[in-house]
Amino acid sequence: MVLPGLFKPKKTSETLPKKSSKACDHPSPSRRSVSKSPTKFLKESDPRAQSRKLSSRSSSKNIFNTDTHPLNLPPEERERRRSAMSAPPDPPPTPMDVDQDGDDASSASSSPPPTDPTSYSDANGSTNDAEMEGNTSPVPPPHRFKPTTSPPAKPALDPEECKALGNKYFKAHDYVKAIAEYTKALSVEPQSVTYLSNRAAAFISAFRFDEALADSKQAQELEPQNAKVLHRLARIYVNLGRPSEALGILDHISTFQTVTAAERRPAAEMETHIKQAEEALRRGTTGSMVIHALDQAERGLGAGVEKPRKWQLMRGEAYLKMGNVNSLGDAQGVAMSLLRKNSKDPEALVLRGRALYAQGENEKALQHFREALSCDPDYKDGVKYLRLVQKLERMKEEGNTAFKTGRYKQAVELYGQALEVDPNNKGINSKLHQNRAMASIKLKDFKSAISDCDRAIALDPTYIKARRTRARALGESGNWDEAVREYKAIAESNPSEPGIQKEVHNAELELKKSKRKDYYKILGVEKDASDNEIKKAYRKLAIVHHPDKNPDDEGAAEKFKELGEAYECLSDAQKRARYDSGEDLIDPSEMFSQGGGSFQMPGGMGGMGISPEMLFNMMGQGGGMGGGGGFQFASGGSPFSAAGSSRGGRSRGAGGFPGGFSFG
Repeated sequence: MVLPGLFKPKKTSETLPKKSSKACDHPSPSRRSVSKSPTKFLKESDPRAQSRKLSSRSSSKNIFNTDTHPLNLPPEERERRRSAMSAPPDPPPTPMDVDQDGDDASSASSSPPPTDPTSYSDANGSTNDAEMEGNTSPVPPPHRFKPTTSPPAKPALDPEECKALGNKYFKAHDYVKAIAEYTKALSVEPQSVTYLSNRAAAFISAFRFDEALADSKQAQELEPQNAKVLHRLARIYVNLGRPSEALGILDHISTFQTVTAAERRPAAEMETHIKQAEEALRRGTTGSMVIHALDQAERGLGAGVEKPRKWQLMRGEAYLKMGNVNSLGDAQGVAMSLLRKNSKDPEALVLRGRALYAQGENEKALQHFREALSCDPDYKDGVKYLRLVQKLERMKEEGNTAFKTGRYKQAVELYGQALEVDPNNKGINSKLHQNRAMASIKLKDFKSAISDCDRAIALDPTYIKARRTRARALGESGNWDEAVREYKAIAESNPSEPGIQKEVHNAELELKKSKRKDYYKILGVEKDASDNEIKKAYRKLAIVHHPDKNPDDEGAAEKFKELGEAYECLSDAQKRARYDSGEDLIDPSEMFSQGGGSFQMPGGMGGMGISPEMLFNMMGQGGGMGGGGGFQFASGGSPFSAAGSSRGGRSRGAGGFPGGFSFG
């Protein structure tokens, strides 16, 4: 309990000494560290001195703020605060204690404050002389204020440890983990050329060349003269199919370091093959040379690297130059692979349109050209091929219209003009040659027709229609031997070709007809001549070759006889029909099989080569079996009926077949 006498007003005045004019005689601060003198010791043992000391402590406690730095406090205040922090907590106050605290507070408040709030006593109880002189308070120490910046935190990852671990994984061929470790190192030091270069090497080994390229280019920017980084960058360019850029890097290295031939060889060889392919396309040589050069260049690509788009377009162009069915399909495949990545690629659209155009699908080709121009209206190739196909299609249709309307000479001219539009299109030009050959046949210009067919077959050896047209032209020109051989060759190579067997039979029949007397040729008329034309021709020639007018010509009588025979056959409609169809050349024994006498027909009805139409003509021109004469039998009747009987509306009297044959 605090003694009440300590807080009496008369005692508080003694706590602080009064200023004296002899302040200069006070002891200097350097003497404060001296041990206590006996006089001082006696003063402190005096009760009155103790009360003044307690009063001084109480007043100093009230004038110092709690936020004041400890070094700026008097020693007594620092000691008091240190004791308060180390002392155990006080027990909860009793009502008596609270009261006593209140008395103490009232007693303390009645004490007058010290004359100078900033004054304090030193460790020996003496007062600071400078402050007694009225000087300002001392400057606070430098560490009174908190620093504005904190020291850098230590990184959580050690990049060198990550690099070492990445190198370990790289040597073990675990490139994924190596890349992960190098990435951790780069997260701490993103501008490290070593870490970038190591990760690029791991990307190359993992066949991730695009990512390796990004790291190597960043490392090059940081150290442009680093030969190791530059060599790796050149290698990446070669693997990506960019040899010209690789050679540029190697040329840069050669300015400050020697580049060996072995280091330059992969890029140089790839560049050579690409230039060879470009030159072959420019000269218009065979597409196979372009394909070979591209194949050699692609051998230098990295594993899993996609072929450069430029190379794919060159390959498609080469396939178009080859022009056969398989190569045109390959060209479409190249175009489709590019369109799957970018459906609005104008070059790929034009490539596929050209393949369709070469295959004769002009409408689809025009659609692709229009779509390419909608993507790029200034694309020159798109405009070029659109106009070309439109012009060719227009001229072809004009020629077809002229042919259908019987204007064969005009059709020949229009087809010839269409052939000049695009000499390089084998598919379309082969069809134009075949169409012109058909028009020439109608004009009986068989030589030109055969020549056009030969050109069509040379452009497209699989064009069967041109081969059939050629065989027809050979036959109608009178060379039925060659025509029969051509038809049989077509039938052997393409047995499923519709109508080819019938054409073989007709050619064989025409061959037989060509070896008999040609009544039309004897009279000098065409095969489609009218009855009046045949009569006029006979009369004119009969007068010329009459034996009475040519007594000295031994052959005149024979010639006159042939004229009469020809006129007799051709002036009779029935005989002329049989002559034209070749029915008179058929051996009757061929109408029956040799085993059992049953009647045989072609097409599953026997081995005899005779058509049903021809047989019905032989049976009386009307399909019936009676009348008009026929086979003569000794018994005077038909072998198919009883004498004079009839059934089903058909007469079965004597002479069931046309006359001319008899059985004894």
